[in-house]
Amino acid sequence: MEHAKAEELLDAERLRVQSALSDLEEAGREDRAAANEHGEMYDSAEPLAREGVDDSVGAELRERLAAIARAEERLAAGTYGYSLRSGDIIPDDRLEADPTAELTIQEAREAT
Repeated sequence: MEHAKAEELLDAERLRVQSALSDLEEAGREDRAAANEHGEMYDSAEPLAREGVDDSVGAELRERLAAIARAEERLAAGTYGYSLRSGDIIPDDRLEADPTAELTIQEAREAT
């Protein structure tokens, strides 16, 4: 894959993930603010359950940002697009679907 195309894909993915993380954090702030307002009582278990889900989703998004950073490091080092396990070329269509791919499809299947 061309360097410029890889940068474009990684930049777009970083923006998408940062936006999702920002939206998630904003929703959490709004939920906490609403819970602190005076008024009708509500089921306090619901916000706790939602907070747990939000924490899990947030952790996944932060891991995705870390994967993007690793991919950017490989791009700078000239090893982007090669499997971390075998050194085989990762096809462009896989990188377009997941610009942070570290393994070929076959290796990823074997890993699960």
